[in-house]
Amino acid sequence: MENPKPKGPRVIGFIIVLLIILFFAIEIFVRETQQFSPTTMTNILLASLQIIVLLMFLILLFVLGRNLVKLYMERKRKVAGAHFKTKLVLFFIALTLIPTLLLFFFASDLISRNIEQWFKTPIDKILEDTRSLSEGIYQSNDDVTLHYAEQLNNAIRSQNLVDVRNRGPMMDFVKEKLKEYKVDEIGVYLDEQELFAYMNPDLPLKYYRDLDTNFVKLAHLGEKIRTIDDMGTGEMIRRGVSYNIPETGNLLVVVSKFLPQSYAEKIENIRAYVDRYRQLKIQRNPVKTFYLLTLIFITLLIVFAASWIGFHLAKGITVPIEKLANATKEVSKGNLDIRVEDPASDEIGIFIESFNQMISDLKESQRSIALKTAELEGRKQYIETVLNNVTTGVVTLDAKGTITTINPSARTMLGLREKDLVGKNHTDVLSDARYKELGKQIRRGMTNRFQTTDKEIMIKLATQNVTLALSMSPLRLSDNRFSGMILVLDDLTQLIQAQKIAAWKEVAQRVAHEIKNPLTPIQLSAERILKKIRNKDDLKDKAIEEGANTIVQEAGAIKSLVDEFSNFARMPKIQLQEVDINDIIHQAIAPFRGIFSEVKFQTDFAADIPLSITIDPEQMRRVFINLFDNAIDAMNKQGEVGIRTSFDKLQQRVSIEISDSGPGISEEDKEKLFLPYFSTKKKGTGLGLAIVNQVINEHKGTIHVEDNKPLGARFVIQLPT
Repeated sequence: MENPKPKGPRVIGFIIVLLIILFFAIEIFVRETQQFSPTTMTNILLASLQIIVLLMFLILLFVLGRNLVKLYMERKRKVAGAHFKTKLVLFFIALTLIPTLLLFFFASDLISRNIEQWFKTPIDKILEDTRSLSEGIYQSNDDVTLHYAEQLNNAIRSQNLVDVRNRGPMMDFVKEKLKEYKVDEIGVYLDEQELFAYMNPDLPLKYYRDLDTNFVKLAHLGEKIRTIDDMGTGEMIRRGVSYNIPETGNLLVVVSKFLPQSYAEKIENIRAYVDRYRQLKIQRNPVKTFYLLTLIFITLLIVFAASWIGFHLAKGITVPIEKLANATKEVSKGNLDIRVEDPASDEIGIFIESFNQMISDLKESQRSIALKTAELEGRKQYIETVLNNVTTGVVTLDAKGTITTINPSARTMLGLREKDLVGKNHTDVLSDARYKELGKQIRRGMTNRFQTTDKEIMIKLATQNVTLALSMSPLRLSDNRFSGMILVLDDLTQLIQAQKIAAWKEVAQRVAHEIKNPLTPIQLSAERILKKIRNKDDLKDKAIEEGANTIVQEAGAIKSLVDEFSNFARMPKIQLQEVDINDIIHQAIAPFRGIFSEVKFQTDFAADIPLSITIDPEQMRRVFINLFDNAIDAMNKQGEVGIRTSFDKLQQRVSIEISDSGPGISEEDKEKLFLPYFSTKKKGTGLGLAIVNQVINEHKGTIHVEDNKPLGARFVIQLPT
């Protein structure tokens, strides 16, 4: 049997609604009376409002305290989502409480200061000043009009404008003064007859009244007349001065000023306002209390509503998020069978449904990805293995010319020391002048998108000139769109050199065949002549002996030349053994140390070189002897020969560097140095370095020459272990 829902929130909600109704009912009643007289009823109503505010405050305190204690206990028990729920609730409370309290304090202070300022206003003094101001206005207008009347009278008399012949100019003069003095009426009387009058056209003329003739008579008797007549909603102030003009009569000039409203009526209104203010002044404290209670109640109501909404919103958000967080933890552990069950129907419900669908899709995708990943990984490893071990250089470029693949063979052929070249544009990598021809071919291929095969290009590297066969093919997507180029490079340097050597081998075999046949009888004949000459003193002749010696010597030289050609044409098969390369070098150095005292040998052997490598020790010893002999000869039998070894663990190759301090080798000679029958020595056969190159090639190694800094040449041999 299900537990009934708790009645606590319902009871609290009912009480709050009841308090709100009571409060606003009392507030409306008080405001509608427009009176805050200190009566018993007023005190009871204000006390009721205070009780309602106090109850509202206690309910708010209870609800907040109860929920905060629950959050604290959840955090203490480490309930999932408690920290986030606490932050969310505190955020809602702070978001409501801080601006509401700031507004409350500002508004309450504003009300208190305005009420105090309102009742501190000196209304009695204002009334007295108002009366004085009204009388001052009347007096000011009275004095001004009298002054203008006297001035006009004097001007008319002095200019004799009252004369009948000057009536026209007098009328123009008065009309001009009406505008200049900014008065509302100017009238001119001669004796009791009004000659003319000019008035402001904006006056309410339908209420205009002429000046009483009694006032005209009094003015002629010597009085300065003063009248205030009602004129519509305002009053007309008139002042006049009369002077006697001999032989003409009494001249009276009247100047009037219109006051647009009755100041007396305004003073009566102000007096009524003052009386009402005095009544309100007695009610200052009740008014202040009423407004403050209203402000406090509204503040508590806003805080309570926001807090209540914050708690329920936090609960509605954190519970599904808590479930999602737990589900996410399970997913991170690899559990894709988890599902989140929540009855939410809003956006969070859609989010949960999407999460469950995502887990299902992930589970299905995981199976597919696992299969495809295994297949792709196998293909990738296979392709990488092939590219890293194939002797052909392979470079792939995308449609923008960026390098996407480059294998070690391609880097070696192009002399690129940097290994991390993927992602860089080929124009940056091949910016050196030696790659000019290669860059030109790549640009043509990228522009025309065609295949180029069997294109030979020459690249001048630091150690040697390399001849490469370049083949380019376009890469296309499934929709036949161009996506890049693939470059295939083959090193033809050794092939071309081998072709040259093969040609020289054929020459050597033919020379040996043609020369060797007559050598043996020539040598035997010479030896026979010498033998007979030495045994028979009487037949001994110095010229014959010298000739015979010459025959033997020259025959030996020809035989030596033939042997060199023969050795080059048909090298003995190498006999591979596991030996220490350092021992072989020491054996090759030993004979030279005792013969050439002015030649210094400097050795620098790497400690990580394998103790034994597979080589033919006898042929390798001859290689080193040949190189040492050439170095000593180049230095003119005095200087320093350096021998340095190193080991490349990645490529499993041993490097031997033999350097000298001689004059070095020119760039032109470097290209022909290992060719047969090329020598820089005067008596050299040109076959020594060719034989050295042949031996190194048969060991599947390489040899090249480079400049030694600061002087001399350096031969670099690389042998596989």
